[in-house]
Amino acid sequence: MSTSSSLMGTLAVVLTSILWGTTGTAASFAVDLSPLAIGAFAMGGAALLLGLRSARGIRRHLPELRAKPALLFAGALGVAIYPLAFYSSMYLAGVAIGTVVSIASAPLFAALLERILDGKSIETRWVLSFTVGALGMVLLYAGKGGAVDTTQMEYQGAGVALGLLAGLTYALYTWVCKTHIHLGIESSASMAALFLLASAVLLPSLYFTGENLFASVTNTSVVIYMALVPMFLGYLLFGYGLRSVSVSNATLITLLEPVVAVLFAVLLLGERFQLVGWIGLAAILVSLLIQLQPQSSTKL
Repeated sequence: MSTSSSLMGTLAVVLTSILWGTTGTAASFAVDLSPLAIGAFAMGGAALLLGLRSARGIRRHLPELRAKPALLFAGALGVAIYPLAFYSSMYLAGVAIGTVVSIASAPLFAALLERILDGKSIETRWVLSFTVGALGMVLLYAGKGGAVDTTQMEYQGAGVALGLLAGLTYALYTWVCKTHIHLGIESSASMAALFLLASAVLLPSLYFTGENLFASVTNTSVVIYMALVPMFLGYLLFGYGLRSVSVSNATLITLLEPVVAVLFAVLLLGERFQLVGWIGLAAILVSLLIQLQPQSSTKL
């Protein structure tokens, strides 16, 4: 694979991370709207758009998609579970802990999937990058400070477990898409197929969580933005990136998402972060720079 295509793939995942990083700030403007509803509508709505855009691709690759139904449904299940587990984790364990566990655990699960299912070796460079990035995540959210919400401590264990489930399912559907690409299926067709199947679960869940979804112009604007930009456009870019970037590296690069979220929170929402948080932000950027270095032959 050429260096230029690898660089373009990396840049596509970086841009995806930037788009995903805007979701927290955008969602903060919604009033009396369940985060579960935001996640379900955003990913479900994006699924319909992805399906319309890639309808020909899905038809063209339908034989290959049907040839491995377990793989297809595993990926769709991952897409369906991920937003529900992610937002439930933040609700039960708190935004900081839920986000750290969900996002920081995904690269580890991705590396394990590649190691166990693909027999792929884990590079020493990746281990170093993951360690620096995961530490950066912890420091980033430690820097937010604030009082501990004691009402959440009772449910923190369940929140952490759901965060791990979110990290696993994110890694799972990313791995499935990458596997589809290796089978000759277009990335956009794979992503669209996974999301369309998942929408059969996500969109009906709005019956229980979707109160106030379109109660105001602001709420409507938020959910439409979430569906169109971070989800639809973001996943098109993410699928493109997976053509030349491994699953473990792609999920590692998306540690940039909380960095962008912090910058938007500071610049647009007026939030303040302690020095330790900025050190964490710098550590995550260093982990990305490690990933951009020439590949090493040292593997585990």
